[in-house]
Amino acid sequence: MNWISNYVRPRINSLFSRREVPENLWTKCPECGTMLFHRELADNLNVCTNCEHHLAISPRDRFASLFDGGVFLEVKVPEPIADPLHFRDQKKYPDRMKAAQKATAEKEAMLVAEGEIGRTPVVAAAQNFAFMAGSMGMYVGNAIVAAAERAVKLKRPLVLFSAAGGARMQEGILSLMQMPRTTVAVQMLKEAKLPYIVVLTHPTTGGVTASYAMLGDIQIAEPNALICFAGPRVIEQTIREKLPEGFQRAEYLFEHGMLDRVTHRKDLRAELISIIRMLTRQPAPVIADLPAPGHIGTLPAEAQPEPSKAG
Repeated sequence: MNWISNYVRPRINSLFSRREVPENLWTKCPECGTMLFHRELADNLNVCTNCEHHLAISPRDRFASLFDGGVFLEVKVPEPIADPLHFRDQKKYPDRMKAAQKATAEKEAMLVAEGEIGRTPVVAAAQNFAFMAGSMGMYVGNAIVAAAERAVKLKRPLVLFSAAGGARMQEGILSLMQMPRTTVAVQMLKEAKLPYIVVLTHPTTGGVTASYAMLGDIQIAEPNALICFAGPRVIEQTIREKLPEGFQRAEYLFEHGMLDRVTHRKDLRAELISIIRMLTRQPAPVIADLPAPGHIGTLPAEAQPEPSKAG
């Protein structure tokens, strides 16, 4: 045996046989820094197993864990004009849209679906913060109007999950016009005497907070969610004063009467079932009799995402 057999050959073999480890197997908790294995994190509804920090969750994964058996049907949303202002910053608006669609495998920043939660039919809408910060553009406005119209037609409650950085600047005034549009949509539900429940998730800011996100009959928030119009840093710079600890977080707003509940994600489905049954004058649920929700990552065929159509 010589140095070629003892050193060179094993070294060459190790280089060629080295396996690539996928980068998305682990997620670092932004709150405590714990490295979380992706399957363990998904099984825990994207909540840190160490510190209970609620990480972002996609609308499809949320609906899979919310609806009975993870089964839901998407509600069609009218398509708006693709690039009404021909807006361009560092990139063209259509290019940003294509990049967001590729990254999220979704058409836009809001998903609308219908199904049953605890055998109670509902319509639900959820924003996707991963899609251009969940920004409110014309599509989001159309989605909320479509959700409200569907709820009124079927006489079902509407449950909305908000998560947004505000209005979408690439659509300018057309984006801001969605504030009164969505307010009118909420009013349609109230006139039809149908429950409108809002679950505010981290973060919910800007024009979204100033419109449909704060108009619910019941206002629920996930723990430590940032809920505001202008962020705390902007306010501190404006008034030149230090803000109270936890200012504009869900727990602070709950203590000051802006919210009805702050609910952990794992308890949210059961709480929504109880609230919806109460508001629709149904008997209290028997927990042992309720069907199980779905499981993240194992959506049934009826609820599998359709390929996004970029452009």
